[in-house]
Amino acid sequence: MGIQGLTGFVEERGAFFTELRVRDTKLVIDGSSLYHRLCFASATDFRRGGDYGLFAAAVGDFFGSLRACRVSPFVVLDGGRGADDRKLPTLRDRAAERLRAAHGLSRGEGGCLVPLLTREAFVQALGRLGVPFVQCFAEADREIAGLANRWGCPVLSLDSDFFVFDLAGGYCPLSHFQWRSVCPGEGPRGCYVPARCFSVEKFCGHFGPLKKSLLPLFAVMNGNDHVDLAALEEFFCKVRLGKGCGAGKGGKSGKHARLQGLLNWLAQFAEPGEAVDHVLKYLKKHEREEIRDLLCTSMENYAPSDVNLEDFFQNGKYECEAARNADLPQWVLDALAKGKLAPFISDALILRSTFLHVQVENMQRPSAHSTALPIRQVIYGLLLETPQSTEAASPSKQTHELPVVCEFDRLQKTLKKIFVQAASLPTDLRDDHFPLDKLMEVPTSCRQMILLGTLGVKMNFLESIPSHLQLPVAVTCYWICCSEPKVKLHELKALLLMMVFGELHRITNDPDPTAVRAEDDSTAYNEFLKWKEKKLQYKDFDLDAAHSFCQWQCCLQMGLYLNQLLCTPLSEPDLSSRLYSGTLVHRLYQELKSAPSVENLFSSSPKMTRLYQALLNTVESTVPPDFFQQMIKPKSESCKKKKASSKKKKAIRCAVAEAQHFCNGNRFASLGVDE
Repeated sequence: MGIQGLTGFVEERGAFFTELRVRDTKLVIDGSSLYHRLCFASATDFRRGGDYGLFAAAVGDFFGSLRACRVSPFVVLDGGRGADDRKLPTLRDRAAERLRAAHGLSRGEGGCLVPLLTREAFVQALGRLGVPFVQCFAEADREIAGLANRWGCPVLSLDSDFFVFDLAGGYCPLSHFQWRSVCPGEGPRGCYVPARCFSVEKFCGHFGPLKKSLLPLFAVMNGNDHVDLAALEEFFCKVRLGKGCGAGKGGKSGKHARLQGLLNWLAQFAEPGEAVDHVLKYLKKHEREEIRDLLCTSMENYAPSDVNLEDFFQNGKYECEAARNADLPQWVLDALAKGKLAPFISDALILRSTFLHVQVENMQRPSAHSTALPIRQVIYGLLLETPQSTEAASPSKQTHELPVVCEFDRLQKTLKKIFVQAASLPTDLRDDHFPLDKLMEVPTSCRQMILLGTLGVKMNFLESIPSHLQLPVAVTCYWICCSEPKVKLHELKALLLMMVFGELHRITNDPDPTAVRAEDDSTAYNEFLKWKEKKLQYKDFDLDAAHSFCQWQCCLQMGLYLNQLLCTPLSEPDLSSRLYSGTLVHRLYQELKSAPSVENLFSSSPKMTRLYQALLNTVESTVPPDFFQQMIKPKSESCKKKKASSKKKKAIRCAVAEAQHFCNGNRFASLGVDE
């Protein structure tokens, strides 16, 4: 994020910071920076797909510290890529970096990787904690700065762009915000969070002094997320910025030398326009006006935003010119601002382009996201399908061209563009009665039918399942039928046992004092905790099992998104209630292979035993009785039996496809393009 090398440059010179005691104040928080920071701080294992319960606990502790110091937090999250998609090259670079990190982790190397559902878990945690938050239409930096200046309070982030914004209340980097070390304080003002605040006055005073209005030009010339001006290399080669500045790409010291030299050079000018004129003198004449336009446009990223977030936090209204220009239905805009729809949705709707985030997968296999492709096709169909006109419906023009979405996903160890055709909508949704802007008016039963039809499950299958677990169970049924290679029985049981533990944890730790807790539930919970505390004997990492659980997370993510787009015909599961723990599910899987008795971990609680059996029976009812037996037949199986097995597998897939109303006759065309 932000400006290349600037954080390290500022950190090396601590004189630009002042000590700050954060208490009795509003605080505007960069949500993206915060959830990344808390994720990396709370995770000990990045290979097994995330421990969202631990992450949610860290989120709770963080806001608990703020509450103790009477700090009023307001979280601002980035939205989609925006109609101009200016950050596409940067986002592709980051996706490639994540891919390299995931590959390294899959081979046992070190590294960090944000688990797939971290953002969703963060948004849910904010809602549960009652923390006010907004999801911007596109990048949030300008709106964060505008809100903080309106209130005169600090910004909390880890984005080096905030070294450049002129912030009345200052910028507190998360790396200097000691929320785990709340100080008791003295006198009536009470406790506070020790922090350090960047002083733009000290920074500018050190160079010249440098006018604050020139900092946006400095950011743009150095290269930020929006622009990487290769043409300016000619400027850096010709102008003398000071000793060592010509080594701009030659390592850390050279990079910092260029930063310092550029700041010293800019200090001679009174305003940005004058500096731009001098920069252009060093460039070829035919490039000058184009570069001028690019520099001026890029500097606008640091200008005040026209969005008044205070109005959103007071009245729930998010007014944004870019959002209005996108011509989206009002209910979609409202849901995006409130975090009820993910940025994935706005990217697909506005840009017809999405990024699918990589996990720690088996890179020799197809992307884990491949399993959830039919769900995404339904999402694209709902978003992009337009009703056929009378002319298009005439006998002479029976063909109906379906929209195509460009997905950025991995092909082995390379980031690729894959073009995917949206699914065709059912006939009763393809007329003028239920376009996207009236999707909320579709009867709940119809929306539920679309969701469960996509997942290949009937509602009567889920009647024995608690409402908040119905969507994860439906997703699990889909995963069992659609994953490749096929799911192993131990993988399924490990996943369901993990869900039961999550339910047991939720019941046992319910803060409601009026909640009735059965003694046998507490006993089962304590016994399970004792089992968890035993030293893990299985240190090997099973990459194939990891790949299978990655596929499940991909299916759950898209199941969540489809459920949200359909205005939640099923209850949304709480990711923070231990619904998924990568460390736990991997351990359960390993233990089940050698000690099947682990399946009886909850035997002291009849209620949890019944829940586990209901989950298992529901999922197994969606596949043939011999489905899992087929998976463990010896390799010496005859060719005849192999062919029969293959036919049965095809029959299962056909049954799922029949249930998926949107996918009938829509064998999508995918085209991989090297990028």
